[in-house]
Amino acid sequence: MTGPAFDTVVVVDWSAASAPSPARPSADAIWIGVAGEAERVEYFRTRAAAEAALAAVLAAERAAGRRVLVGFDFALGYPAGFAARLTGRAEARAVWAWMAGRIADDAGNRNNRFVVAAEINRAFGGAGPFWGRPAGLELPALPATKAVDYAALGLPERRAVEQVVPRAQPVWKLYTTGSVGSQVLMGLPMVHRLAQGAGVAVWPFDATETERAGVVLAEIYPSLLAARVAAEGGIKDAAQVRLLARSLRRLARAGQIAALMRVPSGLPPDEGWILGAGHEAALRAALEAA
Repeated sequence: MTGPAFDTVVVVDWSAASAPSPARPSADAIWIGVAGEAERVEYFRTRAAAEAALAAVLAAERAAGRRVLVGFDFALGYPAGFAARLTGRAEARAVWAWMAGRIADDAGNRNNRFVVAAEINRAFGGAGPFWGRPAGLELPALPATKAVDYAALGLPERRAVEQVVPRAQPVWKLYTTGSVGSQVLMGLPMVHRLAQGAGVAVWPFDATETERAGVVLAEIYPSLLAARVAAEGGIKDAAQVRLLARSLRRLARAGQIAALMRVPSGLPPDEGWILGAGHEAALRAALEAA
């Protein structure tokens, strides 16, 4: 089976931290794994530093004539219907641009993500869809705990891919253990900026361009390799970006990534999909390959 040939795979473990991560490499921070002619893993204390480093990696790879697949560990789309109601367009790209115009994020990680989430909730009538915030933050339009009736709101709580990967948390949860919603809010503006580059496609939204684009951005879920990562030991974040980048590159170089890039028919065009969802066995087998 053939598929897009990638020379280099980059896997990004993102963070929504509101202050720089510790100087000493730590969990729950930003880690970037690169699998190409060599493998490396880097730790970043701030989003600004990580985005600058990622842009430099992509520029260097493209200058060398290499095709790059970049995976981000946050959703690139929201449940069906959200994009159209927020922006008037049923397109994930419209949400990225909307977020990029409103999310403030300085060099020290200070940001306004909870304020923006509250603004969105007010636009939806004040009853959600986002929830979760620090107890001391007074934002009446953003409930501190889950108190959202998604059926009444007219939005799904989960995307279609989260039915296939039920361990993935809903994108609406912004705070406390397991929340991923804040990473989405803080990651989409970066995706918007990167997607403006020449020769950049975002899978699966730009399906027809994925075969030829010099850089392909995609959503990944490192926990698809949870057991293998746990066996690796050390800082989980570092292990998972290294192993997933290695696995995806081996599949791509062996011409076996096409299966991972198929999405179900009838998938809402604004939701997106997790690269590798339903293909955990292939990802694990690639790690065992010589």
